[in-house]
Amino acid sequence: MTEPPSQNSPETTLRALLSIMARLRDPNGGCPWDLVQDFASIAPYTIEEGYEVADAIAANDPAKLLDELGDLLFQVVYHAQMAEERSWFSFADVAKSISDKMIRRHPHVFGEAAARDAEAQTSAWEAQKAAERAARAESGVLAGIPDGLPALTRAAKLTRRAARVGFDWPDAGAVLDKLEEEAAELRAELQGADKSRLQDELGDLLFVLANLGRKLDLDPEAALRHANQKFTRRFGYIEEQADLAGKSLNDMSLQDMEALWQEAKIRKVSD
Repeated sequence: MTEPPSQNSPETTLRALLSIMARLRDPNGGCPWDLVQDFASIAPYTIEEGYEVADAIAANDPAKLLDELGDLLFQVVYHAQMAEERSWFSFADVAKSISDKMIRRHPHVFGEAAARDAEAQTSAWEAQKAAERAARAESGVLAGIPDGLPALTRAAKLTRRAARVGFDWPDAGAVLDKLEEEAAELRAELQGADKSRLQDELGDLLFVLANLGRKLDLDPEAALRHANQKFTRRFGYIEEQADLAGKSLNDMSLQDMEALWQEAKIRKVSD
């Protein structure tokens, strides 16, 4: 005789979560805010939750990671509920779809294919994804890269895809040469200060930087996130020191703040 699922089993807890979501969207007594949401209005929250998961991982905080993973799962449940209301698909369909995909993309684990190392698996994974895009009639080397990705991440993916067919710089040094060229073009536009021209040149500069990250085998989005965190900690040090001295940042000179910035660097505040 099969034992009933426990109160904390995946089946029980997931069923409860799906029931909560359905109740929130119930026209008869559901939450007024949840009832007026749609895919477009919820999408920004879905993206935000993904970043909050990344923050919890970077902080090495298990409790926060647990909480943020729950928030991210709720986003999947939310979209699945709205899809089910339109008779598109259910949460069970979502789970089956990803299960089928993982089995299909790992024949060396679930099928008869030979064992692979990580590099061989990456190549096979990309080949399988290309075959799936072809089956969906998505043509072109760059097909299937979502527009909604963070711009730096999408730039790196676009150039990585183009590089597979040989459209690439030979090395990081060549990318740095191109970076200097783009910086000079941006500088040349400063005098005219035409916003559209400046935006175009700034975009080119950022795109080359994304390429440089790829050539260095570094994620440009992660690199910029790290730089943001470093700036936040060092600027926080300036604020702390100003407060200890009884000063307001508005009353401090740029030279005074720069001195504290350099002090923060020496003390490795951002490490």
